[in-house]
Amino acid sequence: RSHYFIQSNLRMAADPDDQHVKVAVRCRPLNEEEAAMNAEEIVSIHPDQGSIVLHAKKRGDMEKKFTFDHVFGPDSKQLDIYNICARKIVDSVLEGYNGTIFAYGQTGTGKTFTMEGVRSIPEKKGIIPNSFAHIFGEISKVGGDVKFLVRVSYLEIYNEDICDLLSKDMKKKLEVKERPDVGVYVKDLHQFSVKSAEDMDKIMTVGNKNRSVGSTKMNSHSSRSHAIFTITIERCDQGMDGKGHLRMGKLHLVDLAGSERQAKTGATGKRLKEATKINLSLSTLGNVISALVDGKSSHVPYRDSKLTRLLQDSLGGNSRTVMLANINPASYNADETHATLRYANRAKNIKNKAHINEDPKDAMLREFQKEIEALKAQLAQAEGPGDGLSGSEEEYVNEEGKTVRVKKKKRKQSLDDEEMKAVQEQLDKEKKALLEASNMEAVEKDRISKELAAREQELQKTQQEKKKLAEKLQMLEGKLIVGGVDLVRVVLLIFMDNAIMD
Repeated sequence: RSHYFIQSNLRMAADPDDQHVKVAVRCRPLNEEEAAMNAEEIVSIHPDQGSIVLHAKKRGDMEKKFTFDHVFGPDSKQLDIYNICARKIVDSVLEGYNGTIFAYGQTGTGKTFTMEGVRSIPEKKGIIPNSFAHIFGEISKVGGDVKFLVRVSYLEIYNEDICDLLSKDMKKKLEVKERPDVGVYVKDLHQFSVKSAEDMDKIMTVGNKNRSVGSTKMNSHSSRSHAIFTITIERCDQGMDGKGHLRMGKLHLVDLAGSERQAKTGATGKRLKEATKINLSLSTLGNVISALVDGKSSHVPYRDSKLTRLLQDSLGGNSRTVMLANINPASYNADETHATLRYANRAKNIKNKAHINEDPKDAMLREFQKEIEALKAQLAQAEGPGDGLSGSEEEYVNEEGKTVRVKKKKRKQSLDDEEMKAVQEQLDKEKKALLEASNMEAVEKDRISKELAAREQELQKTQQEKKKLAEKLQMLEGKLIVGGVDLVRVVLLIFMDNAIMD
């Protein structure tokens, strides 16, 4: 795998000290089928108050009011949701915090639209593609002595099995592991280094082709799995001591499968099995949230599902987290909407313990910096042909006290390209002179010819080795993006990022 370095300064992210999980609710408009049925809307959105009112479905029922950090109505814009809910999280990840943004809700309420949107239409792009432009827009704005390494991975949890969406072998089931130094991770999950928003977009396109989707009565393109797109950002800052100081943040972008009722989705056979597994993992997620907020539980059931195991840091751990609850306004789905709002209302009471990840044990940036320095050193020490000082002998006393005479090894020279060119020209002159030497005995001529051939072969070997080292170094250093140098890309990214800000 190639590893890309991005070098730049980065503006400091201003994040509040509040560590509670932030919760926002988005209500989609009625769809064509619901409008054709003259479905009644029973949800009122009050963005200025951050509240949602669920009106009585039938006479005698009570109105229910919920208050959240942010609420968005049917007319909400994708960029508004990104700027309000996601921008601060992404900024903090660039500073070395972990961050999580996940969408929750009943099937067909617009979770995938919120997280991914329509990537080919700028104003309809969701949180995930907008984060791509944001990240590289921040990195590319100015040059400096801060270096970045950005990697991505993409997985799904389907029927409680973890699959790598970027793997050629989609049948391989991956395991969740845990180490004291790095925490919870997925063994053998592929990570790919990226140097642009376009790289991320291409990788996500590949992963989406492998994702499990299917049709139900409530959603013709229903996600049948939970998907987690993870962006790992390592940064190395030059400290006052002249040394590089590493920080690493991970951004988990989670598109959860929707909760389902079999009576409404009409799921049977394979779809019913999928729905059962989806509901089980979402139920466990609810149990984890309840255990974290009730203040009485001594045990939080993270291990009861793969989803909650992977989101362990995101809920109650080392992460800044935003939950986006998606709801349906139709009276037909009043019970599901009420359940989602209660779920989200509990989640806002979760308190995390986010901190900057300094000098992480699983950082790769330092290793690649070392590799670049090692390549430079190898190039500087690349040996040329012998300088003709071989053949002399030296003496030393061995462990038995005996004097031993050995031939010195041929001393090599470190030659630059110009010196190698001069050596080749000298060899060419000597070969020409040998061909023109008419009075030289055949045996002597053959000996000199073989010696010249050996010297030329040694020179060619040195040139090939040096070329390989130079190509490898060029490949690594060629991935550096320095602010203010790659102007076409920088202008494009700043334009995209400014569009998000506007």
